Amino acid sequence: MSNIANPFGQVLVALVTPFTADGEVDWEGVEKHIDDCIRQGADGIVVTGTTGETSTLTDPEKLRLVEVGKSVAAGRAKIITGGGSNETAHAIQLYKASEKAGADGVMIVTPYYNKPTQAGVLTHFRMIADATDLPVILYDIPGRTGIPITYETILRAAKHPNIVAVKDAKGDFAEVSRVLNQTDLLYFSGDDTNVLPHLAIGATGLIGVTANIAAAPYRTIVDAVNAGDLHKATAAHKQLEPLVRAVMTHVPGTVAAKYILHGLGRIGSPRVRLPLVGPEDAEAALIEDELSHVKDIPGVDFSRFRPDRNAAAGGALPKVHGTTR
Repeated sequence: MSNIANPFGQVLVALVTPFTADGEVDWEGVEKHIDDCIRQGADGIVVTGTTGETSTLTDPEKLRLVEVGKSVAAGRAKIITGGGSNETAHAIQLYKASEKAGADGVMIVTPYYNKPTQAGVLTHFRMIADATDLPVILYDIPGRTGIPITYETILRAAKHPNIVAVKDAKGDFAEVSRVLNQTDLLYFSGDDTNVLPHLAIGATGLIGVTANIAAAPYRTIVDAVNAGDLHKATAAHKQLEPLVRAVMTHVPGTVAAKYILHGLGRIGSPRVRLPLVGPEDAEAALIEDELSHVKDIPGVDFSRFRPDRNAAAGGALPKVHGTTR
């Protein structure tokens, strides 16, 4: 376990951004959903991350999500701004503005599409970390960005005083253990399936998609691990498994999470923004079949689940689009 004080919390929700049926941000829905997650046990909220559809949010929307998050949390949870940019200058501008908007931390994704060398990745991280006084989480998700953060780059980045954590969606447990042995970095599981295994080898917490639907069991897992009660943590992990499978297997996690949240009556629309689209009938059927195996999860009553495939169909083009200057 790291010796660094944790400025982020342990149960962090990779927040979906609720939209109206025409693809605009549902600001009342955002407030309600953040409050729901915190009441269920989340002590950190990551807005504008992958699950929040950061690539189709405008910069003003991203900054307002930070402001709304801070207002709703009211000290009950930390608000971390995710996403970033594959343009270093734009990322610096965005994170400076996020700090002014009240963010408690920033999560920087590895530059995508450009495929820089590791020297370029490290320079990107360092320049952004230089530009803010906020604590920084590096986001390692090569399946989306095309490149990993190598072990050597993580070690070099860890020397920066503002870089204090990694969100791991790479699934290389040997590397996680190696980095935990060699640095004081905090590690957050970025793979819902592997939350308990990550915690078991020393991770600090999680940044999870499924936690949008059920934060309480993750609170149970984290608290149990903290108390050394592996039996209790394992029981909650097993309880969550079919829900995690429903969210993370058949369509992008954002799509499935919104489909399920809407079916539970917790958000007003399951709409996503293009190029994401709602689940097709066959995909929706698979999600619903997985949900039939979910039993007795605290805070979630699937007897009230009423999916609406028509409402979820397709994707939206918002009135104002684009994330760059």
